Amino acid sequence: MGAKVTRIGIVGPGRAIDRSLAERVTALAGPNAELVFHPQCFLREGHFAGSDAARAAAFEAYANDAALDAVWFARGGYGACRILDLAFDNLGYAARRKTYLGYSDAGNLLARLARDGIGRVAHGPMPADILREGGEAAVRRALGFLTGTDEGAGIDAAARAPGKYAAFNISVFASLIGTGWLPDLSGHVLMLEDVGEYHYRLDRMMFTITSNPEVRKVAGIRLGRCGAIPVNDIDFGASEEEIVQHWCARGGIAYLGRADIGHDVENKIVVFGERGVGV
Repeated sequence: MGAKVTRIGIVGPGRAIDRSLAERVTALAGPNAELVFHPQCFLREGHFAGSDAARAAAFEAYANDAALDAVWFARGGYGACRILDLAFDNLGYAARRKTYLGYSDAGNLLARLARDGIGRVAHGPMPADILREGGEAAVRRALGFLTGTDEGAGIDAAARAPGKYAAFNISVFASLIGTGWLPDLSGHVLMLEDVGEYHYRLDRMMFTITSNPEVRKVAGIRLGRCGAIPVNDIDFGASEEEIVQHWCARGGIAYLGRADIGHDVENKIVVFGERGVGV
């Protein structure tokens, strides 16, 4: 009997991808994975991969497809928050048995999935990471996790110990504050990363995050990488880590050090929720 083939459905909750990207990722899949790209991934309607209704319907269809083992979000880019109130009302039993993987803007969907207790939710590389220099390694890391062939190797070392975990892009997480879509993060190690934000904007968002009473119930915050920080006309005078340390101290939240996540090819995987001994 041959090895089990994991069928992975790919949807685009934000921006579109090109078919050439899909072909490159499929070429890396190997014998243990079958990648099924929803046609919606290639639609283009302004900024988005199709209308809100089309993106929501694609997610719902693949989440409910009992023949698929996982849903992999194709790429970041704004858009996922626009389907949070459209894509979940009709999710059934099959949706609760899947793994969901993505990061960046897809964190909006990860948040609601975790809030609603649907499936195994994880922050980690997406197909579009193949466009980065050396991005094949990130895609292979994700495939190893999704197929179970190399599941543990790609998980952030800081998220392997027993405990509760969650990971988000700082901008996405800050925008979710007060919306009701965030999961209960009490007792979780919250890992945060970002890209392309000025230091003063990171400072403002960390003010919002650490001022929230629900966020203050976390076990602590770890900071991933904040890449491609623009140069402001006036130097902010503090690094991203100093910013996070400052606001953690002001909010009475433990700062736990760095995390190996970010918008880059080294981005590791963080599985949401509780991790026990040997899990």
